Amino acid sequence: MKPRKSLGQHFLTDANVADKIVASFRVDSAAPVVEIGPGTGAMTGRLINRFRDFSAVEVDDRAVEQLRSNYSNITLFHENILRFDWKSLFQKKGPLSVIGNLPYYITSPILFSILDQSQFFDKAVFMIQKEVAERIAARPRTKAYGILSVQTQVLADVSYEFTVSRNVFFPKPKVESAVISLNFLHPDLSCHFRNLKKIVRTAFNQRRKQLKNSLKSIINDKPAVNFDFTHRPEELTPEDFVELTILLEENGCLPS
Repeated sequence: MKPRKSLGQHFLTDANVADKIVASFRVDSAAPVVEIGPGTGAMTGRLINRFRDFSAVEVDDRAVEQLRSNYSNITLFHENILRFDWKSLFQKKGPLSVIGNLPYYITSPILFSILDQSQFFDKAVFMIQKEVAERIAARPRTKAYGILSVQTQVLADVSYEFTVSRNVFFPKPKVESAVISLNFLHPDLSCHFRNLKKIVRTAFNQRRKQLKNSLKSIINDKPAVNFDFTHRPEELTPEDFVELTILLEENGCLPS
């Protein structure tokens, strides 16, 4: 099957890497598991053999035909992952665990979609662009730390599993990949996640400025907000951003 550039397809061709990715997916065999974008099925057979409740979501009609031919018992949704109804599947099966080799060009939209619906998930293992994986796992006061780091780490424990060479794909991508795992925490944030996202995005859009400047349009110089706004966003931990969002909600700077 010829990779489609329009779908950002880079097919995994190394069986050892496929084994290693599936081995990093530490999920009970009875858990409902969904593979995102199985493509030619480099990991699909391994997942079907390991998990009793397995399904996959694939947009490419050629891949759908090939997968159904190779795995007669597969539960396959022929859909765009960005429009997939996770809530409906969760209501039928309970908390979901997801795994996939994500296309580079829609990695961030997929990740943000999963985060926005994190209540439906227990575990995720994704192979993504190495640079994005480093941003997700980044710690405060580092160059890679930013919006994706905070939003992910507020909702999940993140593990950078291993780096994947560009030489194990066809066609070879221009960059290396990496595998990350997310264990969703389902925290009681005591603030609205939409407000947290707004604060994080607004702060990091001017990451070199102090919060008193980058968040000026939100805090409106209200003295009642008991927080040190002389920090830059990269200095705050994910927990600090949650605390800040709670204080801004309590002081009427954000809708509660």
